[in-house]
Amino acid sequence: MLKIENTLFTAVMLLYFASMILYFVFIAVKNDKLSRVAILLQAAGLVLHTAALICRGIGAGRLPMTNQYEFATSFAWGLCLVSLIFTYRFKFPMIGAFSAPVIFLIIGYAAMQSREVKALMPALQSNWLGFHVSTAIIAYGAFGVSFVVSLIFLLREKMQDRSFWDRHVPEKEKLDLISYRSVCLGLLFLSFCIISGSIWAERAWGSYWSWDPKETWSLVTWLIYAVYLHLRIRRGWKDRSAAWFAVIGFICVIFTYIGVNTFLPGIHSYK
Repeated sequence: MLKIENTLFTAVMLLYFASMILYFVFIAVKNDKLSRVAILLQAAGLVLHTAALICRGIGAGRLPMTNQYEFATSFAWGLCLVSLIFTYRFKFPMIGAFSAPVIFLIIGYAAMQSREVKALMPALQSNWLGFHVSTAIIAYGAFGVSFVVSLIFLLREKMQDRSFWDRHVPEKEKLDLISYRSVCLGLLFLSFCIISGSIWAERAWGSYWSWDPKETWSLVTWLIYAVYLHLRIRRGWKDRSAAWFAVIGFICVIFTYIGVNTFLPGIHSYK
């Protein structure tokens, strides 16, 4: 099954890469048919990506969410899934155009990690693993969508060919709403992630919170997005200020995953 997973993973990378290139060409030549093909390729990549994760899980005899490679490829899967949902829901292919490079970079990062299957340490042999990591994946995917929509918001008024952008990009009020909804989704699932992680930690190590670097930065990320929602609801923050907040929040998400694992190892570090 692991050999099948390797083959599927290669096919997924090629599909995501082809989708990304088609999105770029769509923006360059302004041909709407290319965006539809790019979306189909991205969806096909997601289907094969799902199959690859299933094969990995069967081959490893556990959920494929316990090391650097597995979480990175799951992170890319989550971002692809959420971006396709928002693309379909809002009829907004530019989400895919901006998320495709991020997805490809994340899965490219996964490809550089070791794919060796190792036995789980006793603390990870818990039913909480699936829920805890799955909620993190959905949260990161939602924050990724908020990030790309905020980038589109910030770039929209700088584009010279306004007819093309006006046709394919909603008004700034709708962009702001999409970003807001994706932040709400992400913060909800990140809350589930932190709560389930605390319960799991108490059962595994006897403490709900130990200020491990991953825990600390997850809390920092949660606080950034909580402040975003507070300022939006209570102070009416929207438009550019909110967009920059969402961009900064996702940078914190990336650091929480890659930066902490690289520079601040702790009990949550993936190997």
